[in-house]
Amino acid sequence: MAIASLFAGVFIFSFQDVVIKTVAGSYPVHEVITIRCLISIPILLAMLHWHGGIRALISRRMGWLALRGGALMISYTAYYLAFPVLPLASIVALYFTVPLFITALAGPFLGEKIGLNRWIATIVGFAGVVVMMRPASGLFEWAALLPVASAFCYGAAALMARRLGATDSAPVMAFYQNMLFLTGALTMAALFGQGGYEGDNTGSLGFLLRAWTMPSTTDLLLMAATGPIAAVGTVLLTQAYRMAEANLVASFEYTGLIWASLWGFTFWGEVPGFATLAGAALIVGAGLYMLTRARGGQTPAAEGEVGGERI
Repeated sequence: MAIASLFAGVFIFSFQDVVIKTVAGSYPVHEVITIRCLISIPILLAMLHWHGGIRALISRRMGWLALRGGALMISYTAYYLAFPVLPLASIVALYFTVPLFITALAGPFLGEKIGLNRWIATIVGFAGVVVMMRPASGLFEWAALLPVASAFCYGAAALMARRLGATDSAPVMAFYQNMLFLTGALTMAALFGQGGYEGDNTGSLGFLLRAWTMPSTTDLLLMAATGPIAAVGTVLLTQAYRMAEANLVASFEYTGLIWASLWGFTFWGEVPGFATLAGAALIVGAGLYMLTRARGGQTPAAEGEVGGERI
């Protein structure tokens, strides 16, 4: 069930990438995030109603929930800022250093012992990312660091979700995340929304510093669509990390590369080459191998995964 939630969440979120890359040349990132968050609020409140009620927001781990939301705010903002500069598939490929960060941090933070088979599968999946990155141009400019920074923050948030899952539901975590997103976006709007710092900046800096602009009806509807996408996708991804070990679930996020390549071709004419297809094959193969191992009936002790604590 955790893997199914992860697959669905990654697929749904891929449409958000398309929308944001489409509007990134005309509007500031804080405007896009603000609209997304405002539309998400009633959807998340409805989900909360069906999963324990609004009272569930009163958590004894509010501080950790807020910290996780802040980490994800930084993660997704850094991720979005790469959109005006890099091809979609390249951004997603760089972002999918996430499993390496999670695998490296799961031991010291969660006490999860990572077996050799999972390390091998993770490395093979990362090799697929490297293969997909190789033919792309412009990846070695500073903007290429943005998806990697995003991956680190996302990995930290994923580990927090695994720890918080014992006491807080996915809708609760998603609501806190959304409110931290909104707070961060409004802060950026207050700082940069007048366009006083925009100057001649283009690319990532232009996307960050651009003045708030009244969107056209079509663009407003596109940005508003990211609200339900984010609400549903966030709950699905959070649920996945609550239900299974972070280092296992994260490996299946590699499937996002398939959607990125498909949408890149469909909307921007980015034709996947041999390296892209070969990299995707390595990524999917590594994920399927880990799924087979997880279903092989081995106990955590046999896999060398979790110590005495149930998370």
